[in-house]
Amino acid sequence: MQFRQQALAKLQSPEELDLPVRFARPQGWLVLSVTVAVMAAASVWAVTGSVASTVSAPAVLTHGRGSYILQSPAAGQVTAVLAEEGERLPADSPVLKVRTADGDAVVRTVAAGRITALAATVGQIISTGANVAAVEKVSDADDPLYATLYVPAQNAASIPAHAAVDLTVQTVPSQEYGVLRGHVKSVDRTAQSAQQIAAFLGDGQLGEQFTKDGRPVAVLVRLDTSASTKSGYAWSSADGPPYRLTSMTMASGAIRLADQRPVDWLLP
Repeated sequence: MQFRQQALAKLQSPEELDLPVRFARPQGWLVLSVTVAVMAAASVWAVTGSVASTVSAPAVLTHGRGSYILQSPAAGQVTAVLAEEGERLPADSPVLKVRTADGDAVVRTVAAGRITALAATVGQIISTGANVAAVEKVSDADDPLYATLYVPAQNAASIPAHAAVDLTVQTVPSQEYGVLRGHVKSVDRTAQSAQQIAAFLGDGQLGEQFTKDGRPVAVLVRLDTSASTKSGYAWSSADGPPYRLTSMTMASGAIRLADQRPVDWLLP
């Protein structure tokens, strides 16, 4: 009965229509205002702002013309090694002497270049067509270096012409000397096989390494030059390393792609 009497009393009491209605506390208005401001700023940034993205890939510093693998034209025993690694030789220079059943044969360079690797030693028995040396096609020590990046094929089409490239060189501590600067010179639109990469670099292991996740596309990068550095190239630090770079040095590169507006990600 007590609850019933309270309910009846409530029904008989007049409505408090003259009291003000509070829709939200001041703290709620503050939160709402901040939320609206943030959403408005995000909308403006999505239309007018831009986001930079990069694609990373392994790289090799070369003189741009590539290398070739020197093969023995005859089978026999190596009796003399006539060249040294790092030596620059003109075309048709002797590299090895091989004793065959018909007499001595000389293995000679096909084109002028620098011996980057020797795979034969005195006393070794080799067969016809055996790989005996790798020769980089360079005629002058002052020939400029380039970087060749092996980019996944699905990313090649998005690389703009003359895109900026940052290269982290294995032989240069990046914490101390920064990264090497460059710009895209050309993009090979055809994916390369391990054999093609090995033929260009003169190294079969690199061919296998760069194709283990599929055939990549070669991107040739021209290195930015600088007269104020010891290496002759531009770095993110003021001076760069206090020594010159050599070809066939491994690196990793980051190519800057064209900036995109965030709103483009939402549009079909």
